[in-house]
Amino acid sequence: MHSHPHWRAGALGLSLFWAATLAHPQQSPEPPSDTEDSLRTQLEVLRLQLRQQQQLLEALKRRVDATQPADPAVLAPQWLANQRGTGAQQGGGGAADGPVGQAPDSASRPPAVAPLFEQPGVLTPRGKAVLEPSFQFGYSSSDRVALVGYTIIPALLIGLVDVREVKRNTSTATLTGRYGISNRTEIEVKLPYVYRSDADVSREIFTGTATDQVFDTSGKGMGDIEVSLRHQLNAGGVDLPYYVGGLRFKARNGKDPFDVVTDCMVRCVGPDATGTGLPLQLPTGSGFYGLQPSLTWLYPSDPAVLFGSVSYLHNFTRHNVSRLVMDGAREPLGTITPGDVIGFNFGMGLSLNDKAALSLGYDHSSIARMQQNHVTVPGSVRTQLGTLLMGFSYRYSAQRTINVSIGAGLTRDTPDVTLSVRLPLTF
Repeated sequence: MHSHPHWRAGALGLSLFWAATLAHPQQSPEPPSDTEDSLRTQLEVLRLQLRQQQQLLEALKRRVDATQPADPAVLAPQWLANQRGTGAQQGGGGAADGPVGQAPDSASRPPAVAPLFEQPGVLTPRGKAVLEPSFQFGYSSSDRVALVGYTIIPALLIGLVDVREVKRNTSTATLTGRYGISNRTEIEVKLPYVYRSDADVSREIFTGTATDQVFDTSGKGMGDIEVSLRHQLNAGGVDLPYYVGGLRFKARNGKDPFDVVTDCMVRCVGPDATGTGLPLQLPTGSGFYGLQPSLTWLYPSDPAVLFGSVSYLHNFTRHNVSRLVMDGAREPLGTITPGDVIGFNFGMGLSLNDKAALSLGYDHSSIARMQQNHVTVPGSVRTQLGTLLMGFSYRYSAQRTINVSIGAGLTRDTPDVTLSVRLPLTF
């Protein structure tokens, strides 16, 4: 804060006064020979000098009072308020001041929470664009035992026992683009490319074979394109939650399960079914359009950030569906209604320092039973998918961040492990 000019003038005058006093002492009567009279005379001279200094200080104080409060109890809080940008402007009729200075550069701000789900962090600022290449790998292994026949006693089976072990590997490379329409609204587009490979290991008991049979199949190509719109519903703030509403639309441009060749000569189901019924090529898409509204909340609680979301994915019904089998034939399936998905997740993000952050979370999806021709498909049950997630984020520049997350499946139908790497680039 700059010194007031009257203060500088007063200080200069006081300095000159002291210099003149020291250099040229005021004339005083000749000290008498008596020591006591000499001391009394010097005391009077000092009192005169003190009165002159007090008069000078009072004059300077009157000048200061005419321009600003001199009471420290009033001056100090007002100065602090002005420095914070919350005080009233002096001499401006009580108009509020704007913030003093400017916010710190993004390079000095704490990093965003390591993303675990679709978009747990804050939205993209207005006019900013984010290009995010990512890669996800998932692996799952499951065992299945099929008993076809009947039992005479619990220890004796007449029929066929089919034991299968299925190992699935899924790799997905995705290019995601986000753009901030406003400070509270953003749009996102995802372009995935999928590569899948399955290995079905089976051995039929009571058929005279002692070796495993392996059925390998794979598939690759574009996945289902997704378009999302998100909007921040409230302002939020310190000790106040942020609410973000989202709407995601999923296309079915990827190769769907009904357009891949199935290992069946004529039929895959029914008493006259032939072949294994397994696809000779794996699909890269779901085969259904989907619309998913969601609500995400974030609650800052220094040094952690609590977050979570709830969502509902509606898969649209397809009519006149037919499945491609061998020799180019198609098996009619009629109307297919896939099960809708109810999902929720929650977690916590913790900032380790100004560049690194750690996140822990849980994601759960409940998939309803599938229907064919408005009748529940035999053997179809509600499926529960639970995943425990841990993520790490490191910002190595103002516009570059690397996010790594790993998930462990907690239910039998969930992939055993998923590994994701994201590299968001801000422009």
